[in-house]
Amino acid sequence: MLHALNRQLNKMMPLITPSSILIGVLCGSYLSAYTYLSPWLFAFMTFAGSISLSFKDFLNVLKKPLPLILCLFILHLAMPLIAMGLGHLAFPGDFYTITGFILAAAIPTGVSSFVWVGIYKGNIALTLSIILIDTLLAPFVVPGILSWLVGTSVQLDTAAMMGSLLWMIVAPSLIGMVLNQWSKGAVIASWGPWLNPFSKLAMAVVVAINGAVVAPYLTDFSPRLLGLAAIIVTLASVGYLLGFGLSRLIGLGDADKVALVFNGGMRNISAGAVLAVTYFPAPVAVPVVLGMVFQQMMASLVGFVLGRQSRAKRQPTDTASAA
Repeated sequence: MLHALNRQLNKMMPLITPSSILIGVLCGSYLSAYTYLSPWLFAFMTFAGSISLSFKDFLNVLKKPLPLILCLFILHLAMPLIAMGLGHLAFPGDFYTITGFILAAAIPTGVSSFVWVGIYKGNIALTLSIILIDTLLAPFVVPGILSWLVGTSVQLDTAAMMGSLLWMIVAPSLIGMVLNQWSKGAVIASWGPWLNPFSKLAMAVVVAINGAVVAPYLTDFSPRLLGLAAIIVTLASVGYLLGFGLSRLIGLGDADKVALVFNGGMRNISAGAVLAVTYFPAPVAVPVVLGMVFQQMMASLVGFVLGRQSRAKRQPTDTASAA
């Protein structure tokens, strides 16, 4: 039954995530009270995925680091520069909005990319390695990028940010990997069927809670808000396209390509929203929180495209086997 539920959830994810966002926006006043659950649900999602990874898999990724390096290039160099350029073109002279675009592009890759990469048969080891390393670098890289591109000193509570990201992502990942190593992989068969469907349901809940958080920012609909949304969608699209283009350029396999595409396009928007609201004026937060609305929708669309490509590749093989 759990296997059947997991298969159905895999098929329905492109519909579940937009629906969750809509539910969150419509029920904002009720769901926003449960924001404190998001880090715990993220930790659960990370743990559920990491039990399928061994330390050997992680070390193998580090031995062939080119995909990892390419993803970090997309996340923390290419995309912040593109975000700054688009910001100056679309909103010239609007310092806070441009800063918001740069922050939205510079924050680390999203934990939920783990779920999407798993659904579309991507390289889980590469994905977890990107998330772990990017999380460790984020408290230093994000302030550095903002200081460089925005031209002002950015004061962040590095210790607090590092601590929250470590227990939310790094700790559950290491626990899952230790269990995999200790059980010699048996934990995947015994725990995987239970954890996989619930990790997808957890993501739906997180998306709904995020939708509730951004609901107040969407009440004042205006042409300006529409323009901000268009830039955010463009930035996300460019991140996915860079991941796809670079993976094709260097000839990565399908599993590595899926990992690079999702990790290049997704961001830890929840962490970015906290940074924006805590350390910057309100206008800086608007582009970041808009990313919550569109990120999972874009992931659904990209997953649909990757799924069609995968089925198109398998079809000639299936036909030949039948013959």
